[in-house]
Amino acid sequence: MRDDHNESRATRRQFFGRCGVGLAPLALASLLDDEAVGGEALGGTSAQGGLPAIESPTGARMPHFASRAKRVIFLYMLGGPSQLDLFEPKTELAKHDGEPIPESFLKGVKFAQIQEKQPRLMGSPWKFARRGQSGLDVSELLPHTAGIVDRLSIVKTFRSDDTNHLFAELQINTGWRQFGRPSMGSWVAYGLGSESRDLPGFTVLLSGMPPRAKSANYATGFLPSAYQGVPLRSGGEPILNLTSPAGFSPQRQRRTIDAVNALNTRRLEETGDPEIAARIAAYEMAFRMQASAPELLDLSGETEATLSQYGIADRSQPSFARNCLLARRLVERGVRFVQLFHGDWDHHSHLGTGLPNQCRQTDQPSAALVADLAARGLLDDTLVVWGGEFGRSSVAQGPKDANVGRDHNIAAFTMWLAGGGVKAGQTIGTTDEFGCAATSDSFHIHDLQATILHLLGLDHKRLTYRFQGRDFRLTDVHGNVIEKLLA
Repeated sequence: MRDDHNESRATRRQFFGRCGVGLAPLALASLLDDEAVGGEALGGTSAQGGLPAIESPTGARMPHFASRAKRVIFLYMLGGPSQLDLFEPKTELAKHDGEPIPESFLKGVKFAQIQEKQPRLMGSPWKFARRGQSGLDVSELLPHTAGIVDRLSIVKTFRSDDTNHLFAELQINTGWRQFGRPSMGSWVAYGLGSESRDLPGFTVLLSGMPPRAKSANYATGFLPSAYQGVPLRSGGEPILNLTSPAGFSPQRQRRTIDAVNALNTRRLEETGDPEIAARIAAYEMAFRMQASAPELLDLSGETEATLSQYGIADRSQPSFARNCLLARRLVERGVRFVQLFHGDWDHHSHLGTGLPNQCRQTDQPSAALVADLAARGLLDDTLVVWGGEFGRSSVAQGPKDANVGRDHNIAAFTMWLAGGGVKAGQTIGTTDEFGCAATSDSFHIHDLQATILHLLGLDHKRLTYRFQGRDFRLTDVHGNVIEKLLA
């Protein structure tokens, strides 16, 4: 499925991006990445206003096989949360706190910043307890996550390839440690299209520190630009320049869109350029979003009980909690892939204050999202993923005082998944007594990506796109489905 072999003609792509029509071209540019290389346009919606029917590149499509999930919410924790202080209690690590780490554990360990030949072990200062009927270990820093633990599958042994944040971000989000590859959300939108006519199939919500790799984490790369991740702003216009100029009525707006799309449709019939189809769909989407996006961000209809559940004190103020509620509203409206970016979990120092602060911002909203989806009957076919680009080390970085922190650990770190066909109430993978490396069930980031696609009914080996003479895929030439995760 989706083995596209058409090279982009890339004709007239700049012209309509600069058209001075009522629907501001800057808003359109947010929906279309002008540098993307096009591909075959497939789908099923038609243009509005009596124009000839065209195939939409964003129309919903069938998966390769029966799917367990229809949509994904990825709660991406920028910077690398400390698994040793959140999900990995280590008795031996606490017992040997302050002692030099044995040399045998240093083999194969890659530190990003620690220069000491034999750094000292550091146990967690926080208490753990077995939670729920499943008895999974959760730190006192995550009391709300502890309340949903029976819905989670916690994987403790993911591994990555790069200790540098920027490149590790790219790998988990695009499958590759260099710029230019399509993001996971773009691959999903490319493979399945969208169930929403009024909102982008792949949307992005940001809070806290922005990603180091910036928009490359949700870019469309060489896929057709219709699959670009679209960031929604927390306040004001959801997308800049989406609002029509003063005095520009909806009727006049509709006539302008119809006129531009009629010209585009004629050119599409002449050239077959898939970017023209993407542009037509984007004009229509932007027109509909003028009504749908403001409604999406208007939380006045949400009950006080719901706002309290998510920990939202002021519904108008941007926060991770507000973004979690918006994520639920987005999937309710048919958006296929929603990604929340929140940071910063990069605690090389001040772990004692920084980690609890991040937990206070994210623990309650993350748990509320899972519980809310379940209460509304959406969790069964919505996959929720929580985690960062890597984890933290079992040794102290800096002196053992209030400034102490942890360095990066790419050999074994924790992520959790819920809903969407995931087996609940289990822990997968084990690590050594100090949490340095996996001792069973080590999974690469490509395995995570292959599993997410599998739950959506997509074979990661078949979801390919031909670019510059060869077929590319999200998992490159690697990846295996994590069978233990499947319900």
